[in-house]
Amino acid sequence: MKLGLASTTVMIAALSATTLSADTLRLLTWGGYAPEDVIAMFEAETGHTVEVTTSNNEEMIAKLRATNGGGFDLAQPSQDRIAGAQEEFGIYKPIDMSRIDAAQFIPSMLAATAANSTYEGEVYGLPHVWGTSGLVVNTAEAPQVTDYTDLCDDSVAGSVSYRLKRPTLIGFGYSMGLDPFAAYADIDAYQAILDEVEAALIACKPNVKTYWDGGDEIKNLLRSGEVVAAMAWDTGGWQLNADNADITFVAPEAGALGWIDTFVLPARGRADDAAYDWINFVMRPEIASMITNAAGNFTAAVNGDVDVSADLKARYQASFDQAAIDNIKWYPPVPAGLEALEGAALDRINASN
Repeated sequence: MKLGLASTTVMIAALSATTLSADTLRLLTWGGYAPEDVIAMFEAETGHTVEVTTSNNEEMIAKLRATNGGGFDLAQPSQDRIAGAQEEFGIYKPIDMSRIDAAQFIPSMLAATAANSTYEGEVYGLPHVWGTSGLVVNTAEAPQVTDYTDLCDDSVAGSVSYRLKRPTLIGFGYSMGLDPFAAYADIDAYQAILDEVEAALIACKPNVKTYWDGGDEIKNLLRSGEVVAAMAWDTGGWQLNADNADITFVAPEAGALGWIDTFVLPARGRADDAAYDWINFVMRPEIASMITNAAGNFTAAVNGDVDVSADLKARYQASFDQAAIDNIKWYPPVPAGLEALEGAALDRINASN
């Protein structure tokens, strides 16, 4: 069949568009997780191109809901935003584990993410960037603070801080010998834990200088010496350590509380080949190190700290030996109804005298 010039032009354009869609990775991710130098190396090696949209958990879910899982080929929500979203909205497709170089992932993190992102027998998430909340302590002023409940010790009265948020309830629960995450499946059991933690936090109020809201606020309180121990994030502690060697992040004896930002495949993504290529590429130790240097958080890559800046690596290793990593309590998906219970407990703590 002979085609006219116009028809030929249309066909070429259509073929070009098809090629572009197959070779272009549309990545929905967090700031710092896809540095420009990493993208350039990936594009040069694979021939794929990468289009990055930065976002956060709430926006990622909203974008994928609005398109029924379309518009992107790879997304990076936190692991507790996968199974529930898949059950309710059907916005992801399962991971083909045969296309993943599993040996590149830290086994405990791969297993934790698989457990928390499995729906109807299929795994929907892989671990990428992780971090924790725990304790940030001025070790010269409060070396005795090694667990969450130590914030209530008389020796630090009036000079501690934490947020009135879920991590505080969970952390204190573990420090009190309870197991909040194990109770997630039993509303009554979880309420009983909340009751104990609520009483402890009300009793602890005289020790609290202030309940902090933002990261800059708590860092300034620790810098000034108004606060000597706090519940806060690891990266904040390491940033402070760069300026004051006495202040650093401490993994609590009961276990730091861990989050993992994942890789998921949107249900209507068009470039699975590019997505799997990206996952295997960025989990290489040398590439993972580049991402850590850019984002400030470490990855789930085996030997992923190999080329991390010496200062950041030293701070990380001082906070986390292997036992502390293995003791991290990873956030599971939150069942319906628990947030309301937690909110009520936090309101009562805030209102108490």
